[in-house]
Amino acid sequence: MRAADDWILERHIMAALRNGYARTRHVLKEPNDHRMPNKMTVDIQKRAAELRQALHRHNYLYHVLDEPEVSDAEYDRLMRELTALETAHPELVEPDSPTQRVGAPPLEKFETVAHTIPMLSLENAFDEEEVLAFDQRVCRFLKTDEEILYTAEPKMDGVAVELVYENGLLKQASTRGDGYTGELITLNIRTIKTVPLALLNTTGAPVPTRLEVRGEVFIPLTAFKQLNKDRLDQGEPPFANPRNAAAGSLRQLDSRITASRPLDIFCYGVGTVTGLQFTSHWQTLEALKALRLPVNPRIKPRARIEDILLYYRKLLARRHEFPYEMDGMVIKVDNLGLQKRLGEKSRSPRWAVAYKFPPTQETTRVLEIDVQVGRTGALTPVALLEPVSVGGVTVSRATLHNEDEIKRKDIRQGDTVLIQRAGDVIPEVVKAITAKRSGAECVFHMPARCPVCDSEVLRLEGEAATRCVNANCPAQVKERIKHFASKGAFDIDGLGDKLVGQLVDKGLLRSYADLFFLDKASVAGLERMAEKSARNLMDAIAGSKQISLGRFFYALGIRHVGEHIAHVLARRFKTLDALTSATAEALIAIDEIGPRVSQSVRAFLENTENQRNIKRMLEAGVMPRAEEAVANRALAGMTFVLTGALESMTRLEARARIEALGGKVSASVSRKTTCVVGGRDPGSKLDKARRLELRILSEAQFIEMVS
Repeated sequence: MRAADDWILERHIMAALRNGYARTRHVLKEPNDHRMPNKMTVDIQKRAAELRQALHRHNYLYHVLDEPEVSDAEYDRLMRELTALETAHPELVEPDSPTQRVGAPPLEKFETVAHTIPMLSLENAFDEEEVLAFDQRVCRFLKTDEEILYTAEPKMDGVAVELVYENGLLKQASTRGDGYTGELITLNIRTIKTVPLALLNTTGAPVPTRLEVRGEVFIPLTAFKQLNKDRLDQGEPPFANPRNAAAGSLRQLDSRITASRPLDIFCYGVGTVTGLQFTSHWQTLEALKALRLPVNPRIKPRARIEDILLYYRKLLARRHEFPYEMDGMVIKVDNLGLQKRLGEKSRSPRWAVAYKFPPTQETTRVLEIDVQVGRTGALTPVALLEPVSVGGVTVSRATLHNEDEIKRKDIRQGDTVLIQRAGDVIPEVVKAITAKRSGAECVFHMPARCPVCDSEVLRLEGEAATRCVNANCPAQVKERIKHFASKGAFDIDGLGDKLVGQLVDKGLLRSYADLFFLDKASVAGLERMAEKSARNLMDAIAGSKQISLGRFFYALGIRHVGEHIAHVLARRFKTLDALTSATAEALIAIDEIGPRVSQSVRAFLENTENQRNIKRMLEAGVMPRAEEAVANRALAGMTFVLTGALESMTRLEARARIEALGGKVSASVSRKTTCVVGGRDPGSKLDKARRLELRILSEAQFIEMVS
């Protein structure tokens, strides 16, 4: 049954529709006439308020409940009447007016705002065992044998935002950002038709004086397809997927562009609330619905963990039937008192987990299985595929890992295969679809000799990898030299893949030590090289000779020794002599160094060829300098990824600052990444960080952190 105020309001609206429009035209004839009676001014104000309330209600019925009570033409008449009134009397325009959804003039930049309660990311679970383990952790922490009730909701694949209402009016909206600070996108959020500009409690209870609502902005699939069709018709590139389109739309400085995009939202939680109390998560969602905020209708309330798992299977089975993309299900302890007792860890709450759906998969055909040789001699089979789009990315190559993996999955050249982007990132072959075999497929055999140098290959007992035993194999030499010259090592600018290939193929380089004995004339004679390019390269090589011991040690390319371990060793031993003479026992005694790393380091340093290369580099003037031990380990245990150009320092300086405080720097974004630092013109790493809901730092925030 409708509330009494709605019934009265509707009677006013219908009466106004009969004679109000004519009355409005009469009033607007002389809008600035100071002889207008005060009663008429009051009538205009009252009429504008009636129209605003009516339009808010009809927006809610149409966009949220999908239960319109008036025709489109009738709605348009109400909107035109309100627009006419506000145009003639600008003083009547309220911030919550339905006419204010069209967007505003462009901003110069986004401001930032702190969340009063952090918007933490969630831990992920990928199978039922991990979900049951989560349930057991909850019970252990609460020290209870009683059954815990959970509420589960679809995990939308969109963009997390926070809406702030004060006294029922939308005052502020921001992105999740790094979870602690987000970007102000109020003007853009106001353009989303399902976002109420003013709250009205359908229960008749007062609206809260302050309400911070968390939600997920997304684009429905049908609307996304139409959006991309329109972009193609206009000669614009299509968006890769709905999430990217939603994220890009929300970050438009011109909110009029955002207004043209088919954005939608579901609200899933709250931050600070004043004037309203809840005892359970389900009650919170019910209260949000009563305030006419859109909440996903496909929510499983207050259920045992077994029923939650059953509901997950139902969602997964119907995943492709839903009108939007979702990548899993969020499971939350329903009782808010128990949530409070459970609390949070550093980056995620203990009372919630995201049960992810399997990654996006597609089928294609293996055209050929190629074998690549890496810098350690490992032979890696790679499937060359008929190009196929997986999760918005065209995939034409996929790793097959090693010979055992190929045998286990029985993957053959010519097979139709199921592929996926592992973790939604790295393409891999899941399985062969044997039902589609024609009999022409070829069984793969690891080559008996190196495909590059024709040397013997060997597979050691206990190892999955087959390796080329020739340390002078051109493929290994090229990869070692590229690693040696990379950013985290000697950082020799201008020494790209093609140039390294030429230098090795022409016999000018047989090891990385030969770099310091190149002559300009020989380099200048190479294809696409000239006097100036050769001089620049020689200058870069000469400039790289002053290097920290950690980067020097990393550049050597010792197996199992990455950047972080290299710097750990350098800070412990101070000098190259001390490091090269360290015993296996001394190495194992270091925190983070185990037997495998220790054996690998000793084996490398005891090799006569490696000793000769190190000696030659020192004779050429390479001077590894000692690194200071980390006194302040404020960033210990944290992994950073740098993307985009920094204004106040180089990427290498930023790396040095992080490592000086005990942190690590990685080249790729993963779920293990702690923070992503975004500079000017960041690349796809920032998009991936947002997709994984990682903490993103601006340059100013990063400088403040490392200072």
